[in-house]
Amino acid sequence: MTRTLTVATTRDELLAAQRRRGSAGSGGVGLVMTMGALHAGHASLIRAAREQSDTVVVTIFVNPMQFSPAEDLTRYPRTLDADLAVCATEGADIVFAPSAEEVYRGPREVTVHPGPLGDELEGASRPGHFAGVLTVVHKLLHIVSDVERAYFGEKDYQQLILVGRMVRDLDLTPEIVGRPIVREPDGLALSSRNRYLNPEERASATALSRALFAGAAAGGDSSRVLAAAHAVFEATSGVAVDYLELRSPDLGPAPTTGPARLLVAAKVGPVRLIDNVAIELT
Repeated sequence: MTRTLTVATTRDELLAAQRRRGSAGSGGVGLVMTMGALHAGHASLIRAAREQSDTVVVTIFVNPMQFSPAEDLTRYPRTLDADLAVCATEGADIVFAPSAEEVYRGPREVTVHPGPLGDELEGASRPGHFAGVLTVVHKLLHIVSDVERAYFGEKDYQQLILVGRMVRDLDLTPEIVGRPIVREPDGLALSSRNRYLNPEERASATALSRALFAGAAAGGDSSRVLAAAHAVFEATSGVAVDYLELRSPDLGPAPTTGPARLLVAAKVGPVRLIDNVAIELT
């Protein structure tokens, strides 16, 4: 089937595009929310949506609400033409690429509070970040009509958990679908920020995934897992660890045995990176 990609920049254009698409089948609308600078990880989300949905909508919006005053919003990469090519290749039907004024339409006085988890892990290092994330996700789930599923990558694992809680707690209808992390051949998790690493930093950045995999391979109890992961960082220069924590799969306290999640954030040069992996404690 030949698909034509429609680009909408306003709510009215988006609604008109969705009305033209209609509801020809039972798969509904699959939504992939991005901030652009698309890579193979985003492409995998679009493919997953394509497999399960009649209409695939991708949003490209650099959300100012999730940037703290210490973070440079203007520095975030904006590559719309290349992003549209990825969307077309992967079979998206509609791209919604609005301005901040189109999304927020005035002062942002009411926001979505993420709860206690929003102040932990990433939230502790980036105050207000998850309020900004959840607010824009909530808005986009309403601005895009008839969403049945929204797709998120597991690299931003805390985001995935919080979005799922928001949908549950606020009685929203879309299903939140988590998809596996896509990695480079050397293990580095794909991220739009990787492009800012110089060759030396890029080599050091693999310590994040190497530490996580070492922890997963160590097996045993939490102390053994964390010791194996910390040993990788101790042997690697140029990496400043922000946190390395073991949690339950829902990001509560780590269990004594059974499934868990090992999460890390670190700065490599000027670039802050995150990663995580599933762990089985014994």
